[in-house]
Amino acid sequence: MNETTIVTADSAELDRLKDRAAMVLEEAKRLGADEAEVGISSSNGFSVTVRMGEVETLEFNRDRGFSVTVFCQQRKGTASSTDDSVESLRETVAAAMTIAQNTRADECNGLAPADMLAREVPELDLCHPWEITPEEAIELARECEAAGRSDPRMVNSEGASLSTGTGIRVYGNSNGFLGGYLSGMHSRSCILVAEQDGQMQRDYWYDARRRPEELEPPEAVGRHAARRTLARLGATRPETGSFPVLFAPEVASGLLGHLAGAISGNSLYRKASFLLDRRGERIFPEWVRIHERPLEPGLNGSAPFDGDGLPTRNQDFVRDGVLERYALGLYAARRLKMEPTGNAGGMRNLSITAGEEDQAALLKRMGNGVLVTEVMGQGVNLVTGDYSRGASGFRVEDGEIAGPVEEFTIAGHLGEMFAGLQASGSDVDTRGKIHCGSLLLSEMKVAGT
Repeated sequence: MNETTIVTADSAELDRLKDRAAMVLEEAKRLGADEAEVGISSSNGFSVTVRMGEVETLEFNRDRGFSVTVFCQQRKGTASSTDDSVESLRETVAAAMTIAQNTRADECNGLAPADMLAREVPELDLCHPWEITPEEAIELARECEAAGRSDPRMVNSEGASLSTGTGIRVYGNSNGFLGGYLSGMHSRSCILVAEQDGQMQRDYWYDARRRPEELEPPEAVGRHAARRTLARLGATRPETGSFPVLFAPEVASGLLGHLAGAISGNSLYRKASFLLDRRGERIFPEWVRIHERPLEPGLNGSAPFDGDGLPTRNQDFVRDGVLERYALGLYAARRLKMEPTGNAGGMRNLSITAGEEDQAALLKRMGNGVLVTEVMGQGVNLVTGDYSRGASGFRVEDGEIAGPVEEFTIAGHLGEMFAGLQASGSDVDTRGKIHCGSLLLSEMKVAGT
């Protein structure tokens, strides 16, 4: 295999894509659009997976796409393409115009006024290319898997992977906004299978960062995956009953994700959220603050502007336990007759008040209950708030882990779960767009044996 490096995103390509965006907007104006917006994305990278010491996959990607939306008398048309040649750009704009002519007018359609748009694009330190060859990546993946498979109980592997990539995002509209930025993401992961006394268990670990040098070392990721997998051996089903539940950080972030979904504009204007018309009410204990920090340099969820070209901002969604605001893009805000919050495209670096107790301390506080480390299934209904998920984790007795448990269900209501939150741990997981430590909840229904 020849030694190869990947072409990374750079400022010259960013400028070229901005020129393409400006060309699309000019074409939309020429064809008679009242308003128009365009988004262009480009990404480059590769990933490698090693399984049982051998290369299983090596994939290179170089993707590009653009989408244009036009508004004609508040009729909306959107078209997209992966070809950014001049001819394709013109054909795509024409297609969007044709679509707009065949849709109904909607008074909520249209761009944000110029004075609401982002006036500058701050540098958020999001792009750090990894000068690594595929050969070097393969060797690092081998080291990761080998560290995880060092225990004789490890009978199989679903592979250790490494991925690296950079990208560009450009957004522009006919009200005077044209901005873009570079970004990058790098990750490594390991999935292992262990066997003991005829029982097999599978688990994993991963890390993902903007800066490759901040990734956990490959051996650490492999060993962490091994510890998680081995800890599941001998799992039984827990007793059925009502018990306190401690969500591990990787599960707890999903709980905040359900909150994000319930307070998002799309759910609200469709009347598909149990938190509709709950703004100003206390939905968490008084000590809880939930906020986003989209302008934090170097974090995985950071972004300088949202999908409408509005500036992102640091803001509280829950303060002193009270639901302060909803997360609204421009269209949803108009439907709800509220102001947009810069959340078109979602929330970024959402976090909850972190306490001083780590997971071990929270287990002691809980006493007897269940530590949940994995949930599965789609049993969350944001319309009603009903929550029911398959789960696995550990039985907790007298504040100590007493053994692994699996094949059980945890059930409750999101409103009661939020209101019954007892503590938030200091073991904050920052790998995704939601930053959260372990969350201790009051009793939930646990259905096991």
